[in-house]
Formats: sequence, C-alpha cells, structure tokens
Amino acid sequence: MSGDNADAVHAMADLIDPQEKAAKRENWLKPHRIVLLLLAALMVTLMAFNMRWDWLPLYWPEMLGGLWVTLALLVSSSILGFAMAVPLGLAQVSGPAPLAWAARGFCTVIRGTPLLLQLWLLYYGLGSLFPQIPWIRGSFIWPYLREAWPYALASLTISFAGYEGEVMRGALAGVPKGELEAARAYGMSRFTVLRRIWLPRAIQRALPTLNGEIVLQLKATPLVATITVIDLYAVISDVRQDTYIIYEPLLFLAFIYLCLTGLLVAGFRYLENRIPTRGV
Repeated sequence: MSGDNADAVHAMADLIDPQEKAAKRENWLKPHRIVLLLLAALMVTLMAFNMRWDWLPLYWPEMLGGLWVTLALLVSSSILGFAMAVPLGLAQVSGPAPLAWAARGFCTVIRGTPLLLQLWLLYYGLGSLFPQIPWIRGSFIWPYLREAWPYALASLTISFAGYEGEVMRGALAGVPKGELEAARAYGMSRFTVLRRIWLPRAIQRALPTLNGEIVLQLKATPLVATITVIDLYAVISDVRQDTYIIYEPLLFLAFIYLCLTGLLVAGFRYLENRIPTRGV
C-alpha cells in the first residue's frame, strides 16, 4: 500500500510541474507585460540609432576598471557587513543586557543617519586625524590610510551591518524555540546548536530580505565617488565632463546597474529555490 501511495505522489508531482510551468508562461504572456516589453524594445532601438555612442569605445577600459571597483566594494562590504550583522543580531536576541543595548544602539544610529554623512565623517573626519598621530604615520598601514577606498569600504560595511543586524535579529528571534530545545535535548552544545540549527534556519528566513539589502548596497556604491574613489559612477561623470554628453552616459550607467541588479535577483532566486523558504 505504501508503494501505491508513493507512485501516486510521484504521479501528482509530474502533473503539478507542467501545470506550474504553464502558469508561469501565462504570467509572462499577460497583455501589460507584452506592451512593456515592446516599449522597452522600442526605446532601446531609438537609443541605439538616435543617440551618440562614439564615446563608448574610448572610455571602455576606464569603465571596466570602475566596474571592477564597484563590484569589489559591493562583494567585500556585503561579506564583512554580514559577518558583523550576525553577532549584532545574536547580541540583541540572547546577549546580556549591556551588550544587547550596545548592539541595538549601533543599529539605531546607523539606520537613522544617512550613509553619505557616515562616509564623510569617516573620510574627512577620522581620515584627517590620522596624519596627526606620529605612530600611525610611521606604521605599515599608513599607505592604505592615505587612500580613499578603505574609508569607502568601512562606511559601506558599517552601513550594511547596521541594517542587516536588525534583519538577523528578527530572523534569529523567529526560529521556533522547539527546534532549539530539541537540539539541546540531543545533547548539542550551545555552539553546535548555533552552528547547525539556529544560524542556518535564521539565514534561511532572512534570505529574501538579504537579497533586497544587497541590491540597496549596490545602489549605494556610487556615493564613494564623493571621496575620490574611481568607481563606475565616477568614470561616467568624467565622460560627461570630457564630452559634454549628458543623457547617453547616464542611460548606459542605468543599464549596467539594471543588469547587475537582475543578476543579483536571479542568483538569490536560484538560492531560494535550492533552499526552500516556504513555510519557514
């Protein structure tokens, strides 16, 4: 009887999959989406034939370099910021009161102040104090502290940690306590429970929100151009100043950010499908 039930389940799954695929195709073929796709194709065609793109081959190497800087800042600040966000979330959920207050205060200050202000405070404020400290000027880190990119990386990392720390607080608090109690009943230590049960389940719950936070982090990277970091936005600004062409460089920049955002969304959708979050 169990074999018949298993065969019935597999048969139902085979029927559901084609139905889901057909439903997805029907969603894509809705009239408003077809109209939007046609309008997008028309706009791309008009842009290709009625606008100036002769500057593109001349600045292509600089744009590749700027794109590399943008991606490096995005990836490194997201990884470092998430590494900070996990302890911030844990401190708010299960830490002692002083540590929880400190973590909550950090997240509140970071989320309540503009990223541009944080960036300028680090670069123009803290960065102007380092040259006045003799032992820093004579240390091996001084060549790095003279550059702008460490301050850009630090500000992006701190900002991401502040926002994602609050997300991880909610995700860690939302893990069912019964799962944690069952893990402890099996004799797992606190660290083992955190590593094998609590943190993976929290990341699973936070994955859709993490997608949005990384997309927002990508959109925040152009701010580093205000402290002389030559990212993609800074290169496009130089193109506008050199050629006096306004719209084409900005439209091309928007196209690149749209492509990067699409890749991020597609990557996280793939992860969500591989790690199901339904019912979590």
